Amino acid sequence: MFKFKNFLNNENIKIIDKKEGMRVLEYQNDLSVTPMSATTSYFASKMNVRKRQVLIELNNNEYTISAGAMQWTVGNVEMETGVKGAGDLLGKALKGAVTKESAVKPIYKGKGILVLEPTYRHILLEDLSNWEGGMVLDDGMFLACESSVDQSVVARSNISSAVFGGEGLFNLKLEGTGIAALESFVPRDELVEISLENDVLKVDGNFAVAWSGTLNFTVEKSSKTLIGSGLSGEGLVNVYRGTGKVLLAPVNGQAMDQTHGSKAPDNGGGAVANAALNGIMGMLK
Repeated sequence: MFKFKNFLNNENIKIIDKKEGMRVLEYQNDLSVTPMSATTSYFASKMNVRKRQVLIELNNNEYTISAGAMQWTVGNVEMETGVKGAGDLLGKALKGAVTKESAVKPIYKGKGILVLEPTYRHILLEDLSNWEGGMVLDDGMFLACESSVDQSVVARSNISSAVFGGEGLFNLKLEGTGIAALESFVPRDELVEISLENDVLKVDGNFAVAWSGTLNFTVEKSSKTLIGSGLSGEGLVNVYRGTGKVLLAPVNGQAMDQTHGSKAPDNGGGAVANAALNGIMGMLK
């Protein structure tokens, strides 16, 4: 038996979304400030720059989270790595390296409460049953999901997608049934959802944050000729072809990361991948 006060009944904390056992908490104001940072904190909250975190209710089920994302647990909650030997560890490390996600994603199970680290990014709760063929994510978006969700790595259909598309050669794909929590640079209200039925979407830049696994992603010339593409000022565009849907952001996430520093603190995924690879190499000596 456990109880906690000044958390869900705190007037400064609001539940802004809930799906299955996941709840998204949002701090309306950052109260942990100094006289020097109070003004910035005040105007940040007015512009929807707020701390958010995920609360997961475990009821004898399992959730997989990004490495280092756990803040605290209460109750009969256990954690396991899900690693089945050195070979599996190497495979997970390689997958983490190519997708820029944490190499080893711990699994929490039991009966109790799991609370994840706060972030200033927006948190999206997506029902995977609404994504036929699975949901392919932009780099670094994964935060947590029900362990019933299957995770795999998908490669671009051609090398040009990686070289010119700004999306990377590999992406994490979530498929199956269950809820996934994703970190986004922009709120769900600003994401444009485009549904295609045997049609084509062309995007000039890295604005797609997620797309259906049924879609074929390539990079093509904006015009039939290189000269026409150059004169149009568009050059090469990302092309999503087939039947499925795409979530588009109004701003380039990579640009925001570089210019505004809005990326959440590193969760240690790169360090885990490097440590895993170094450990295996050491055992092989």
